[in-house]
Amino acid sequence: MNVLFVLTSHDKLGDTGKKTGFWVEEFANPYYTLLDKGARITLATPKGGPAPIDPSSDSPDAATEATKRFDKDAEAQKLIANTKILAAMNPDDFDAVFYPGGHGPLWDLATDTASIALIEKFNRQSKPVAFVCHAPAALKNVKDTNGEPLVKGKNVTGFTNTEEAAVGLKDVVPFLVEDMLKANGGIYSKKDDWAAYAIQDGNLITGQNPASSELVAEKLVENL
Repeated sequence: MNVLFVLTSHDKLGDTGKKTGFWVEEFANPYYTLLDKGARITLATPKGGPAPIDPSSDSPDAATEATKRFDKDAEAQKLIANTKILAAMNPDDFDAVFYPGGHGPLWDLATDTASIALIEKFNRQSKPVAFVCHAPAALKNVKDTNGEPLVKGKNVTGFTNTEEAAVGLKDVVPFLVEDMLKANGGIYSKKDDWAAYAIQDGNLITGQNPASSELVAEKLVENL
């Protein structure tokens, strides 16, 4: 199993003066779930080099068993500090792609041409494409083989409008994940705020929030 993880390069939280990036749990849990099953994992970002960690996800109240393992894992931290350049990645080399969330993807992966082309090729090859929390933002401009939005008519989930309001960033983010998925014709569903929820439709796997990262990872493993 060769799996590509695509992380954000974006670290500015709009005009707030605060930092953002990827959410540690949403990387760490799937990373270890796949690694422990023998997967070979490659990390890539639009810019290459260090992938920014969202400081809010690195706090004690956001800690999970997976994040604690990451904190002690020099090898994983080295990978995060030295990601490959996304545009240099060839989908033919991988069996699946996974996108962790955090607010960063809303700004860069949503419009990144290399990311869009990559997801479209994985989809043409019928390989699993998986996203959690804010990462479905990367699907905003992705088309299917008919030129329609990839999510159109598909069962999807992602960070809810009410969850975004709860973290006080509804007016900071460039768009709301839930609204975007619906606007693109996705059949959007969700559970209660912060409840673990993941859904699969064909080769497309999506999870609602940080608590859903394990469910997304398990679905990805099943498909591999």
